[in-house]
Amino acid sequence: MASQPASSHTDPQLQAELQRNEFNACVGQVLLSESERSRVWFIRLKPGERLGFHRHVLDYFWTALTPGTARSHINGGPAKLASYTAGQTQHLSFGAGESMIHDLENVGSTDLIFVTVEFLQSANKPLSLPAGVAPQGLESGVLS
Repeated sequence: MASQPASSHTDPQLQAELQRNEFNACVGQVLLSESERSRVWFIRLKPGERLGFHRHVLDYFWTALTPGTARSHINGGPAKLASYTAGQTQHLSFGAGESMIHDLENVGSTDLIFVTVEFLQSANKPLSLPAGVAPQGLESGVLS
């Protein structure tokens, strides 16, 4: 019988990371752009790479730019697998006081690339970004 992937509520390392990142507002690897209305994030995960736990409090959408498969622990629950197609988009929204915390691990064999757009004028106040996180634009070389 195959073993189940660790759940963030049973794996001590995942649980510790979840607690450390309880208010992590970095929902991507690179902040491409920020205006009064939105933040645009870029994510590129090579096979086996993982984006650590982060919290969504704002309405947002993501678009997969490449096909692939990922594993995610959502709100401390068991790992869930998801397959993505290029161009697949999902919109999510949160009411006042609602949020979601999760991680994202590329368990496929090709790079997994997403763009995520957060809407700053949502029911919840945006979480603060850590010092040093500033828009880098495409000049950052994220597409290469």
